Amino acid sequence: MENRQQWGSRYGFIMAAVGSAVGLGNIWRFPAVAYENGGGAFFFPYLFALLTAGIPILILEFTIGHKYRGSAPLSFFRMSKKAEWLGWWQVLISFVICTYYAVIIAWAVKYTIYSFGTQWGSAPDKFLFGHVLKLSETPGVVGNLVPGVVIPLLLVWAVALFVLYKGVSKGIEKLNKIFIPTLVVMFLIIVIRALTLDGAAEGLNAFFKPNWDSILDGKVWVAAYGQIFFSLSIGFAIMLTYSSYLPKKSDINNNAFITGFANSGFELLAGIGVFAALGFMAKQQGVPIDEVVKSGIGLAFVVFPSIINEFPGMNALFGVLFFLSLVFAGMTSLISIVETFIAGVQEKFNVSRTKAVLTGGLTATVISLLYATNGGLYLLDIVDYFINNFGVALAGLVEVVLIAWFFKGLTGLQKHANDISDLRTGAWWKFSLSVITPLVLGYMMFDSIRQNLEKNYEGYPTGLIMTAGVAVVTAVVVIGVILSFKGWKSNINSNDKKEVA
Repeated sequence: MENRQQWGSRYGFIMAAVGSAVGLGNIWRFPAVAYENGGGAFFFPYLFALLTAGIPILILEFTIGHKYRGSAPLSFFRMSKKAEWLGWWQVLISFVICTYYAVIIAWAVKYTIYSFGTQWGSAPDKFLFGHVLKLSETPGVVGNLVPGVVIPLLLVWAVALFVLYKGVSKGIEKLNKIFIPTLVVMFLIIVIRALTLDGAAEGLNAFFKPNWDSILDGKVWVAAYGQIFFSLSIGFAIMLTYSSYLPKKSDINNNAFITGFANSGFELLAGIGVFAALGFMAKQQGVPIDEVVKSGIGLAFVVFPSIINEFPGMNALFGVLFFLSLVFAGMTSLISIVETFIAGVQEKFNVSRTKAVLTGGLTATVISLLYATNGGLYLLDIVDYFINNFGVALAGLVEVVLIAWFFKGLTGLQKHANDISDLRTGAWWKFSLSVITPLVLGYMMFDSIRQNLEKNYEGYPTGLIMTAGVAVVTAVVVIGVILSFKGWKSNINSNDKKEVA
């Protein structure tokens, strides 16, 4: 497709790739994962995972997208006619993720407004679950739509779809060029202020103090690989799609290193800011650090409002900065996720970008309303857990195994990347992808299956686990295979059907 859209500049592509990688998980997941897995000692397995899995897979996906110049389904089809289903599987994983990811951004929008006057009061937990989410007491009871969540959710979708409608260079690139630098500045202000709080030193000591015994624990290494894998937006078609818009002369290998280290740099920054603030909170309450450490929704919408309540002045400003940081980080990731299936639909069904944005985007918007109901949080929790652990991780495992072991495609892809890059990869790249990554991801899958066979995730009812978890994961595979049976339209000619071999 010679008329394919392109990024306006290398800087624009890197900002978009970093924007996709830097998301909510950088702020609310990484700090707790590092703390719980050895503190300062965790950074050694984390760096090793970045260099043996994160960056190698980034290079792999950048190269596939650049070489085959298509959405994930089209690129995998051009690689091998037997692999198109893998592209659709990854695209559908992205579709599922975007339907609930937008809801979390909507909460952050609400909390940005609530920051004026710290409207969550002295009991942020009751405010979140009772006032904002109006959460039903019983998991599985969907209930009614919550207007206070629906309105910001529709706003989030309106902005995302407008940006996507504007296209790659005029929409996605422009937004990321504004949002990513602004995000870094806002978060730097938060970190600098947090470092001046009473108790910040104790918080940082808890975060960085190394537990060297943890280095010998296999679970710590698995946690490091898991954090890298889920943080870098690899395994669900995003980086592959973004790189397909690169010009022919592109330094793929360097781009991957820049993206990987920029993402890790922001995670480290988030860890410093979060633990400085947690140290302050622990000092104010007179409790040990480990009693206030949380991750995910609890950290963002319960613990941080409590911290902001205790701030010695300018509470509203730092509340706005924190929740606006979540909005910016979330929006850049959401747009990258949605772009994957818009590109897939556009190419498979030979429709205009406008039609692909409307059909794909509006369908996702309607489905996302399920998470804006009284029982939405329970659904979100289950779907997120299963689609990440048995969707993203499994799709990534299948991707590297197919390409490295069955298609024998690593040599050709490595040559393509090295020919256009200043930095050349060697044997470590092939070894990482063909041996290290499959072993680690394989163990992660085995351990996840074992844990879920022993007991239901978070003690949810089996029926809810089967419908919101197992059924969703199964559906994305089945629908992906079905879509791969449909032939390509005339825009894909026979000369484009390239094989790796």
